[in-house]
Amino acid sequence: MKEYIQVMTTTETEEEARRIARALVERRLAGCVQVLGPITSTYWWEGEIETAQEWLCLIKSRRDLYPELETAIRELHTYEVPEILALPVVEGDRRYLEWLGGVLR
Repeated sequence: MKEYIQVMTTTETEEEARRIARALVERRLAGCVQVLGPITSTYWWEGEIETAQEWLCLIKSRRDLYPELETAIRELHTYEVPEILALPVVEGDRRYLEWLGGVLR
């Protein structure tokens, strides 16, 4: 079985999240990107605790595409240090994973 991943990134606006989602799918780096939000994030930034409304992108891809996917997210993102985390898919519906594999590069 191929190795699939789910990558997460957050954005400041829904528009930015949708723009990133569209670009990743068009480039076939992602088979699907779900945009959720708004969510509330609390984090350290430049020595202060910040709280912000953000939008979460859940990106479905393959592990071998990760380097190119990360580069694309960095190019498209407005944050100085965007959250880009990849989690392995350890199990999944065979038909869904076959579909995902078929729409990626």
